[in-house]
Amino acid sequence: MFKIGDYVTRNKYGNDILFIIKDIKNELYILSGVELRLFADAEEDDLTIVTEYKKKEKYNLIRNLNKKDFYYIPGIILHIDSDENYIKKCANFYKENKVKYFCYKFSEKEYSFNIEKLLLKHKPNILVITGHDAYYKDKNKYKNSKYFIETVEIARKIFKRKELTIIAGACQSDFKNLIKYGSTFASSPSHINIHALDPSIIATYVALTDRLEIIDLDDILSKTKYGSDGIGGTITNGEMISIYPRKDE
Repeated sequence: MFKIGDYVTRNKYGNDILFIIKDIKNELYILSGVELRLFADAEEDDLTIVTEYKKKEKYNLIRNLNKKDFYYIPGIILHIDSDENYIKKCANFYKENKVKYFCYKFSEKEYSFNIEKLLLKHKPNILVITGHDAYYKDKNKYKNSKYFIETVEIARKIFKRKELTIIAGACQSDFKNLIKYGSTFASSPSHINIHALDPSIIATYVALTDRLEIIDLDDILSKTKYGSDGIGGTITNGEMISIYPRKDE
């Protein structure tokens, strides 16, 4: 018998992805990907326990800045997510890269009801909207993309494209419509799963790029696990203010 919090893999899929058990409903185990933004379920006989998993998260610095001559004010990030483990992972990533951030957890259905007050409260330069999603190819439908799109639309009524960079979507999300309705970057062009940190990598890169500098799309996407298959975006500028000369008191 497995319990909530156990690390497991699925036999049916060759034990290729590591999950954590989030809930148990009617003898069905509700799973959340540890590294990939993937939500799934499985029966007990399909699961294998992982007993030796140790968290070995290494957070790489996105950019090296010339702090000898310049003083920098990075962009401010507002990040909403539906998964507590993912939002903690992303918060740690922002902290390691020394960018200011505000993180909140809601269910996907609650995003659109909360986004306006959070935007007006924090006035961020960068908004990240992530969580869980899925693409049902046989029905040509998405599990949660409509909630991401609704939230993006509300955000765009408050801040225009030049005022706010938006990164939205999760695994297999509706990339085309997320971009169409106002996202600057979105997942997933190839309907694939994305790494839990991929949206945060994009957000941090933008936060640490000067406002007068155009983002190198090839470079920024190369920082993510699956590149342009997992996330795509539009030509845009960074959100950081660079000040010269540096004067430390």
